[in-house]
Amino acid sequence: MSNEKQVDSGRRGLLVATCAAGGVAGLATAGAFVSTFQPSERAKAAGAPVEVDIAALAPGEMMTVEWRGKPVWILKRSPQMVESLAKTEGQVADPKSERNPNELTPEYARNAYRSRKPEILVAVGICSHLGCSPTTKLQPGAQPSLPDDWAGGFLCPCHGSTFDLAGRVFKNKPAPDNLEVPPHMYLSDTKLIIGKDEKGEA
Repeated sequence: MSNEKQVDSGRRGLLVATCAAGGVAGLATAGAFVSTFQPSERAKAAGAPVEVDIAALAPGEMMTVEWRGKPVWILKRSPQMVESLAKTEGQVADPKSERNPNELTPEYARNAYRSRKPEILVAVGICSHLGCSPTTKLQPGAQPSLPDDWAGGFLCPCHGSTFDLAGRVFKNKPAPDNLEVPPHMYLSDTKLIIGKDEKGEA
C-alpha cells in the first residue's frame, strides 16, 4: 500500500472517530436538555403540584395519583353516592369537618360533600389512626366487616375504621379524624391540580 493510501485511510479513521464522539456528546447534551422539562425527584418529594386529567372518569369510578409520596383518591360520585351523604351525616363523628380544619380540610371543602364539586371527592387515602391505607368499599349493602345498612365508602382493615363517601369517619371508630382533603383547584371541567390552590402551593 502506498504512503498516500495509508494517510488517506488514517484520515478516514480519524474522521469516523471524531463524528462518533461528537454524536455521543450531542445525545448526552440533548438528554440533559430534555430532562430539565421534567420535575426532579427532589421536586416530587417536596410536593410539586400534580396535574390530573379526569375526563375519562365515569360516575362511580375512582383513580389514584401520587402527591408528596401519598396516595390521593379522586372519586367521581354518582348521583346516588351524593345522596347517600345526607344519610350518613348523622352517623359520622365530624360531619362539618371542624376538627383540625387547617390541617385536614381547606375552607372550600368544609361542606357536606367535603369537596369543591358535589360529584368529585379529592382525598388523601391514608387513615388518620395509624397511617394505613383504607380499602375501597364503594358498593352499598351488607358486606364482611361492614354494617347491613352500609351506604358505600372506605374501610381501614387494620383496626376497622370506616369512612363515608366524603371521607368522613364514622362515630366510635379508632380513627380520630376525617380523611385529609389536599389543596386543589380545577384548571377546567376535566383537569385539576393537586397540591396547589388559589393561595399557592401547599
